[in-house]
Amino acid sequence: MRKFHVYIETEGALEQLYDCFMQLHAMGVEICLHSLLRGLMRGGRPEAAAETVKDMGLADRETALYLTDIPQLASMLAAGHYPVIAYVHDGNRNTPLLHVKYVIEGFEDVDAQYFIRVYQRLTGQPWHILDTARCRIRETTAEDVDAFYGIYREMSVTRYMEDLFADRDREIQYIRDYSEKVYAFYGFGMWTVLLKETGEVIGRAGISMREGCDDPELGFVIGVPWQRQGFAEEVCRAILRYAGEELHFGRVQALVHPENSPSVSLLAKLGFVYSGEVTSGGQAYSYYLCHINPQRPFPLT
Repeated sequence: MRKFHVYIETEGALEQLYDCFMQLHAMGVEICLHSLLRGLMRGGRPEAAAETVKDMGLADRETALYLTDIPQLASMLAAGHYPVIAYVHDGNRNTPLLHVKYVIEGFEDVDAQYFIRVYQRLTGQPWHILDTARCRIRETTAEDVDAFYGIYREMSVTRYMEDLFADRDREIQYIRDYSEKVYAFYGFGMWTVLLKETGEVIGRAGISMREGCDDPELGFVIGVPWQRQGFAEEVCRAILRYAGEELHFGRVQALVHPENSPSVSLLAKLGFVYSGEVTSGGQAYSYYLCHINPQRPFPLT
């Protein structure tokens, strides 16, 4: 994201965004403030978005985010596949918004990171989630598939968990659908784990929601070449901390095959407590639960 184009006609709204502008500017983002007469937008047709946007000189489709409280402009930009957020308030609430995926009703709790992440979501870029001492965790992309097949090729990896699709194209489509439906809906999910030093994909880990369960679930897999080096514990501790501090979860569950002793041992180190046996998808699991106290940050080590 190189530019932030703002078309706001509501008095006082820009003042509320001042801190965000300063944060984005410090990150190297150019802030472009514009003013349009509402009358110029009347009668605009969303289906003519490309021509209208071109005539207005809005050429930053790939490198900029747009924010506007002019519904017609928001609809036109969205129809033209421009990354846009519509600001909705009492003065424009009854005007239809077509094609717009992101709507905001106030700026009190908004920071620069919010706008960066919306831009990334709308342009198909993965979110960076967190870093540990040795690893980087980000959302999964289709480019990770080949590395995953290398990791899942080991029988010890798939012994206690579901394998990838046999067909590579189906796996790629699954990841794309996951990004559009799970990441976009929840804001979290299973992520890709990479080595900081080399950028090499070494596994997957994250927080997901299992059908029929109320609590979020910790999941993890580290490729055989990187096992027994503390990576799983390092990554999972950071994810649990993130779950408490950023996602505001009070507890996290884990379902493990009863014979998966390495995972059982890791869960014990992480503070999970055995809470019984459950069945999910026809498979029997040992059920573990970890309570996260937001007043007492989860230890990284």
